[in-house]
Amino acid sequence: MKIMAVDVGSVRTGLAVSESGFAFPVCVIQERNFKECVKKVCEKAIECKAEKIVVGYPKNMNNTVGPRAKLSEEFAAELGRMSSLPVQLWDERNTTKSAVNCLNATDTRGKKRKAVIDAVAAVIILQSYLDSPQYGNLS
Repeated sequence: MKIMAVDVGSVRTGLAVSESGFAFPVCVIQERNFKECVKKVCEKAIECKAEKIVVGYPKNMNNTVGPRAKLSEEFAAELGRMSSLPVQLWDERNTTKSAVNCLNATDTRGKKRKAVIDAVAAVIILQSYLDSPQYGNLS
């Protein structure tokens, strides 16, 4: 099953897809308009032949739902309506921090980092989902 992951942002939204159990970056969509961003993600899901979409769910460290997590909930709901694909929220706490660490390890800085960090975060979200013990029961 081909799965797409989405790291929702207010300006940049990162996308990744799975191939043979591994996550790979697709692109970063630069879009501030909520509905337009959902539409562009739907178009990429069709282009990538995704059968399911996993949306990063940035809950607070104490497991509460803050404004960013609520935005992800709304994004996932609208994405499900527009795409007709199954959409699942997936805990993404610390993925941006992990993405920063990955980019530090490769000495990716400045504008180049800004351009790819959201796609790297989407890869981390998707790989976390694919590696989870529950994955076989969730797909």
